Amino acid sequence: MGELLRVEDLRTYFYTEAGVVKAVDGVSFVVNEGEPLGLVGESGSGKTVTVLSAMGIVTRPGRIVTGRIFFRGEELVHTKEEEMRKIRGKKIGYVSQDPNSSLDPLYTVGNQLVEVIRTHFEVTKEEGWDRGIKLLQLVEIPEAETRMKAYPHELSGGMRQRIAIARALAGEPELLVADEPTTNLDVTIQAQVLELLKALERDLKMSLVLITHDMGLIAEMTERVVVLYAGKVAEEAATHELFQAPKHPYTAALLNSVPRLDKKAALVPIGGGIPNLINPPTGCRFNPRCTFAKQICIDQVPPLEDIGGRRAVSCHRWKEIELRRNA
Repeated sequence: MGELLRVEDLRTYFYTEAGVVKAVDGVSFVVNEGEPLGLVGESGSGKTVTVLSAMGIVTRPGRIVTGRIFFRGEELVHTKEEEMRKIRGKKIGYVSQDPNSSLDPLYTVGNQLVEVIRTHFEVTKEEGWDRGIKLLQLVEIPEAETRMKAYPHELSGGMRQRIAIARALAGEPELLVADEPTTNLDVTIQAQVLELLKALERDLKMSLVLITHDMGLIAEMTERVVVLYAGKVAEEAATHELFQAPKHPYTAALLNSVPRLDKKAALVPIGGGIPNLINPPTGCRFNPRCTFAKQICIDQVPPLEDIGGRRAVSCHRWKEIELRRNA
């Protein structure tokens, strides 16, 4: 299993009038071939900014301050924009939570698919059109030829999301990043989109990074998971190990705040909220919300410690506290 994407000590800050927002502050992880990875955490944890940094599309006033990003060994941070355009779409596809942000309301579905296809492949308009039809069929859009002539506003939310996925696949990427892909969909359509993503990952032999705040989706869709909190990695582990035995108090809190199908257990909401990243807490950024915090947690930033078995945790007290999911 080869290494596809590597992020090392990434720091992406936003320079605002109010101060410097440390949105991503020392994040590291690896995406391997054929190993679907989840980035999970509450809103404001740095998930989206991390992947936008990897793709070179952080908007002002944000910028990468330090860190290294590699795709198949090629360093991306200092790659020129012209070269990055060849990587975005062609090697890395991106699906946002809002398909309206990636689909232009002024152009038909077909025009938008053909544009992306012809950006990455030397084909005629007719050949691009045929490929576009096949893409819509791939994402299970009925009456694909008719939908190619439709405008986004003429389609349902679920269908627009499928078309956004088709657009992300138009360059035949090796890695697909799905950023909260089911947030704005009803439950039935959510399930269909998730099944589609799993099928595409399997059939196209494509790697997947799923960004979500939903631990249920993490359990269903991923094999490894990186837990982010306030711009830092709290924990990384194989998904099944993380669910069975979380090592970071924040991970345990996330697990205990979502319903379980296998057992009846009371939900425990996480008190407080993500801190202000202009002036984050000293030490461990989770310490104001953590029931296990001691003085060391306030005084010192915990390192991301390799604890063996491809697991890592950023907690001073992980060896001495016992964490478990609610019974």
